[in-house]
Amino acid sequence: MASSESEDPDDELELELDEDEPAPQPSEEALPKRLYDINDADAESKAATLEQLCIKDEDAWWNQVPLTNLDLSSNALTKLSPKIENLQSLTVLILHDNALASLPPEIGKLEKLMRLNVSRNKLSDLPRELYSLPELRHLNLSYNQFNELNPDISDLHMLEFLDAGHNNIQSLPGGIGFLVRLTALLLPHNHIKDLPPDLVNMRSLQRVDLMQNDLTCLPEDMGLLRKLQFLYIQHNDILELSDFEGNEALTELHASNNYIEKIPIRMCENLPHLKVLDLRDNKISELPDELCLLRNLNRLDVSNNSIDTLPVSLSSLAHLISLQVEGNPIKSIRRDILQCGTSRILKTLQERSLAKSKEEGGSTDGAAGARLCGGESGAAASNTAANYPDSSRDSYQQEQQPQEQPQQQHFPCQCQYQCQSQMQMEDPRSCVYVQPRSYSQYQSVDYEQEQSMDPSGQYMQQQQQEFPTFNGFGGMFPQQQQIFYGQNGSNFNQSSSNFNQCAVCPRWVYKLRHTRTLAVNLEELTDVPDEVFQLAQAEGVHVVDFARNNLRTLPKGLQHMQQLVTELVLAHNLIAQVPQFISQFTRISLLNLSNNLLTDLPKEFGVLNTLRELNIANNRFAFIPNGLYDLQGLEILIASDNHIKELNVSGLKCMPRLSTLDLRNNDIDFIPPILGTLTNITHLELVGNPFRQPRHQILMKGTESIMSYLRDRVPR
Repeated sequence: MASSESEDPDDELELELDEDEPAPQPSEEALPKRLYDINDADAESKAATLEQLCIKDEDAWWNQVPLTNLDLSSNALTKLSPKIENLQSLTVLILHDNALASLPPEIGKLEKLMRLNVSRNKLSDLPRELYSLPELRHLNLSYNQFNELNPDISDLHMLEFLDAGHNNIQSLPGGIGFLVRLTALLLPHNHIKDLPPDLVNMRSLQRVDLMQNDLTCLPEDMGLLRKLQFLYIQHNDILELSDFEGNEALTELHASNNYIEKIPIRMCENLPHLKVLDLRDNKISELPDELCLLRNLNRLDVSNNSIDTLPVSLSSLAHLISLQVEGNPIKSIRRDILQCGTSRILKTLQERSLAKSKEEGGSTDGAAGARLCGGESGAAASNTAANYPDSSRDSYQQEQQPQEQPQQQHFPCQCQYQCQSQMQMEDPRSCVYVQPRSYSQYQSVDYEQEQSMDPSGQYMQQQQQEFPTFNGFGGMFPQQQQIFYGQNGSNFNQSSSNFNQCAVCPRWVYKLRHTRTLAVNLEELTDVPDEVFQLAQAEGVHVVDFARNNLRTLPKGLQHMQQLVTELVLAHNLIAQVPQFISQFTRISLLNLSNNLLTDLPKEFGVLNTLRELNIANNRFAFIPNGLYDLQGLEILIASDNHIKELNVSGLKCMPRLSTLDLRNNDIDFIPPILGTLTNITHLELVGNPFRQPRHQILMKGTESIMSYLRDRVPR
């Protein structure tokens, strides 16, 4: 039995050769003979009396635990002994960076094995017995010599992660779709030409990496992968992109270095949560106006294509922080403006949008309509190019003129909402402005029911109870037809801070219910009424986005949604202080407070155990707030472009899941070497700080080089 000073069941035995000793000849004999019998008591322990064992309690048999984690990486092994079957308690076996050409069949007897890493060896096949491992969840076969995957791999029913990148795989076996628990399928740098149809049966897939293959197209039923979040298809021979209908969860699409000629309009409509779109080095000649429907887009890279014009609709993307267009024959914008970067380009496009609105008689606030319809689809979205950037100032001027009250039985339609258009076409006599009804009744009616109501308006006439009004909210939205409308068939007065008896547009309520997202950007808001959050709470909204406004603090109404919100985006505001009630958000996983005026965060911040990503870039922090060190689940911390002067490595050690740390452009003058010992950090950004070591050349080599440099300088 192996003794342990702790009770941690994940005891690990890591065997690496001493660098000072001469390396033995590559073979299994490099391993200690005792290894495969380590779970058995040695002769000394068997001969010891109870009294002798009690002298050193930690050596007593009752404190010994079986070996569960064995790391034999980087030992130049050419063979693994069949005695590996003796280690029945193993859950993790790491064999990467050896010279193994085969694995013993006895490995199939490790019934508790959950994680197997045999990357960077010389394997071309696996023993059949391995595919019967009942608990295997993580399998890494990368950097080997596989020409194909054995069809028996479909027998690994519990498999969740498969990495077979950097091999010579020509095709995937039929039946791979039976891996229904798989969340990550990594097959980069192979020679795959076609994907099997049953690939789309792996409905749990969240990440698919197929870069550097020979693909010409994607499966027609990609939409069945409804949980897909990351798709990497760079460096293939793909001619066109699919519509991705059904892939609403997709957040990153990397399709550079292909032969794509156009961006499908339907794709823009079907990917409301897309944040990264990489299409550089393709054959694209035109960007569609419908790109503005990708309202969550953070990064758009279309460099090295054949684009000569940038659509002004790009200026409506409130979250776009990186627009790469170099290497295109763009003639509509001067070269010096293009060289100034994203902010200057978007500003130019916005100025042209406003100028175009004025020339065509549009409102300077006309872009708001296009922004707020960012989640539209179908017929509503098909008119985006025609409606952007102005939203019909003529109709607005007509609405401001005195009008006779139309008869409810017969009057021409003045409603601009798609949600009522079908009713109007079916019966011109029907009133397209719904009568207010009770809030509880509104909750029980779906958008589909709105379209199937009696065109004569009889259903509406039965609902005469007062619907809650949002007095005072209208003045905050200069051109708000898409959210509110009046009972009398006219929009509210834009110059007034109050409006009377205005009901919520059914289309907007339906969108809240369907997308579970409350997003209002670029509207210069200074506050948001509680009623808005009450409505959002009732519709089960879990994403709240008020980026690019003039908020000075978090709206108090947010407290109504503390049990619902999973993503909260308040970037580009004037927030100087975060209230303590932020600690009550028990489900939040993403918080974006970048580009504000913050200098500290409340100490209660540390109780947000569900928080996975925090962005506090472009604020006024002089140090990383102490409350952050209590965030046990935090994986991504972006704190670039602040005034942070030093690193608290002791605090960072308390964040076991932190994998991405971005500290670019701060005032850090010294990097503690002990930072290199934080092996959980896999992505570290330090460029733009005044320290001298590590040098800039090392920073440019990436995280691995930085961490290695720091570890080598830790005092011993």
